[in-house]
Amino acid sequence: MTALEGSPAPDFTLQDQNGTSITLSSLRGQWAIVYFYPKDDTPGCTAESCSFRDSFEAFTDVGARVVGISSDSVDSHRAFAEKYNLPFMLLSDTGGAVRKQWGVGRTLGLIPGRVTYVIDPEGVVRKRFSSQFSPKKHIDEALAVISPAGV
Repeated sequence: MTALEGSPAPDFTLQDQNGTSITLSSLRGQWAIVYFYPKDDTPGCTAESCSFRDSFEAFTDVGARVVGISSDSVDSHRAFAEKYNLPFMLLSDTGGAVRKQWGVGRTLGLIPGRVTYVIDPEGVVRKRFSSQFSPKKHIDEALAVISPAGV
């Protein structure tokens, strides 16, 4: 199953940076921004994550949850979140099963894809945005969907 616009988001359970198991379906009833990124503490991923951090209030003001996913370990996520004061969940998809389930491929066959999904309160994917080389644009794309003018 792939996460396509207009389709239900595939459910999953992964551990966050604190080792707590998080299930996507537990976030139903609110908007969820799920962003897949290549690797903790690399230039593009740090820029993207810090941009989500800097816009965090805009997401929470409309009741949205931000969730980052990469194949890094729980410990790596914890260090990354602490280093940059990231106020949202980072989920560890160490084997890449959720990335594959959602259809997030690789850029140039090498780099894990950078894709953001906006999921509505009923669990339906409303937006899929993919851009490996414009990490900060993911925030603008997500906000455009969930902002009161975009809803």
